[in-house]
Formats: sequence, C-alpha cells, structure tokens
Amino acid sequence: QVQLVESGGGSVQAGGSLRLSCAAPADTYNHAAMGWFRQAPGKEQEGVAAINSDGSLIYADSVKGRFTISQDNAKNTRYLQMNSLKPEDTAMYHCAAGPRQWSLPALLDPVRYNYWGQGTQVTVSS
Repeated sequence: QVQLVESGGGSVQAGGSLRLSCAAPADTYNHAAMGWFRQAPGKEQEGVAAINSDGSLIYADSVKGRFTISQDNAKNTRYLQMNSLKPEDTAMYHCAAGPRQWSLPALLDPVRYNYWGQGTQVTVSS
C-alpha cells in the first residue's frame, strides 16, 4: 500500500496563495505519475495538475498560469503552488499516484491513479 501524505490548504481571500504538499515513498516519487485533483460540493472530480514519471507536466485550463507543480527530491515531496486563487478554486484537493501515462491528457483522468492522499480543503472567499 502506497501512502501519500498531504499537507497545506486552508482558507484565503481571493487573490491569495496557498501551497499543497504531497509526500510519497521514494519508489513512488521516482517512478510514478502524480497528480492533484479537486472536487467541489455537487461537482465532479476535476484533474488540476499532474506530472508524469518523465517530468512532463500538464495543467487544467482553469488553473493554467496560476498553479505550478514543483518538487523537493530530497524530501520525496511535490508541491502545488496555487496563486491568484479564485472562489471557484474552493474544493477538497487530493494528490494521487499512479502508473506512467503515455499521453498528457490522461494524467488528468482520476481513474488512471491507484493511490490517493487523505485530501485537504481549500476555501477561497471573495
């Protein structure tokens, strides 16, 4: 069982920033695809951003230019830096890990992922 440990999140006003962290076991960190997904009440789960095992990145159009994935290899941790937050970014965010994908759009499909973090709430007020 792969355990992903999430941290970060919280409540901010519109225009603010938050950073989510997702720590993974070394093997997962080095070889798996990892992504962030969010789900707001009454809405479907949405792929937000992901990084493939080869380092290629993809962002949902709704967050492009505002959210950025970074990483700390020494800590086996990836981060989702969220800037210029909007009320519509309010959701429960989960990080996930899964096998390498052969197309970038597939990285934003939650069914491609096997392991999930516990989730963290992000609330953006107007």
